[in-house]
Amino acid sequence: MFTEDRDKYDIILMDMQMPVMDGLTATRLILEIETSRSLSIPIIALTANAFKEDIEACHDAGMVDHIGKPIDPDDMRNKIAKYLEGKED
Repeated sequence: MFTEDRDKYDIILMDMQMPVMDGLTATRLILEIETSRSLSIPIIALTANAFKEDIEACHDAGMVDHIGKPIDPDDMRNKIAKYLEGKED
């Protein structure tokens, strides 16, 4: 979806376990597009895997943050707000 209309998105919430490809692979593919938009969009992992190694793998793939499942709504709002501050509508 991001590749079809890059300007439509301000942030990507990336599920780590999807049917066709995992979130690490999807993140790497987005960052390989090599446009200023794809390189600057914040990608946040959504996963139940919260071990240090899992979080490091997300960061190594290019994600900026991690939200654990089950999702804490306040944590999610705070992290989204953190990365959207200063963005215009």
